[in-house]
Amino acid sequence: MAKRDYYDILEVSKNASEEEIKKAYRKMAIKYHPDKNPGDKASEEKFKEAAEAYEVLSNAEKKQRYDQYGHAGVGGASGGGYGGGGMNMDDIFSQFGDIFGGGGGGFGDFFGNSGRGGRTRTAVGSNIRIKLKLSFADIKNGVEKKIKYKKLVLAKGTTYKECTACKGRGQVNRVTQTFLGQMQTVSTCPSCQGSGKMIANRAPGSNENGLVHEEIETTIKIPAGVQEGMQLSLSGKGNAAPGGGVDGDLLILIEEEPHPELERQDNHVIYNLVIGIADAILGVQVEVPTIEGKAKITIEPGTQSGKVLRLRGKGFPEINGYQTGDQLIKVHIWIPKKINSEETEMLKKLQNSENFSSKNAKKDKGFFDKMKDWF
Repeated sequence: MAKRDYYDILEVSKNASEEEIKKAYRKMAIKYHPDKNPGDKASEEKFKEAAEAYEVLSNAEKKQRYDQYGHAGVGGASGGGYGGGGMNMDDIFSQFGDIFGGGGGGFGDFFGNSGRGGRTRTAVGSNIRIKLKLSFADIKNGVEKKIKYKKLVLAKGTTYKECTACKGRGQVNRVTQTFLGQMQTVSTCPSCQGSGKMIANRAPGSNENGLVHEEIETTIKIPAGVQEGMQLSLSGKGNAAPGGGVDGDLLILIEEEPHPELERQDNHVIYNLVIGIADAILGVQVEVPTIEGKAKITIEPGTQSGKVLRLRGKGFPEINGYQTGDQLIKVHIWIPKKINSEETEMLKKLQNSENFSSKNAKKDKGFFDKMKDWF
């Protein structure tokens, strides 16, 4: 089923400020909170949906990708999500420190301290960033790539036990005396970093968290139309978390391999075609490179330098749309710097003819009208 627009979910406009987005999410979170709607699956789904929308729109980089490419810029892919999708309840409750102030417990207390205030915070592993070079053909058609990389995994023989400092809760309570009386605050346990677990037995060769590096091979699906500098995210393919938490993400930075003859301009492909002056005057059929092979085109007699020919649909597709760019062929006429005596005599005769006279060229109003289009 197609995902709803994130702005529609939070009921805000695309020009909404950061504070307006936060306020709208706060309103939705209160309305559909599971404690307020016990057993209501529809409300729980709307609660998760609102959290996913906020997770994207509250992040400037993700919001920019979403505004430009829609869900494809931050949405799903084989082997994991490209951003905001797939949030679990722990991910959602971890947002509440920013939304409602303080830790997750403040929000739980708002609904009667249902027990979520003392929930163990799920530890999340660090992300891994890799660069992936793609050819023009890969980008035009989309591609599946097998990649190998090293990530931290739990070493065999490593075991964990309950954190003695927080008794497995992942949080510690502190009571301070103020002029208003005693005030209780909840913060992440510094001993276990919120995971609620401490290492009991560390496997030989593993690090202080019982993790070791292991080479991983995985297949990733790259959608058609990606661009240089775009970053894709595979959820759960990053480093393992201490204490058996949630693995981080694999972040893939797209790089375009230079094409020997073609250039990219947005979704269009540019090719500079050089022809001789005789071919421009008489016309000629030539073969030009495209992303997927060769194509024959006809240069009409009298073609001027600077003319742009178009091969429709030979460019790149939009990553979140139905349009495809074109291949633009810019014609350049080559004039030799040195000619022999025979060629010189031929050109002198032509120089004085009506068709080759510079004075005649100035009278060609159509020529100057075309120049406006070229530039």
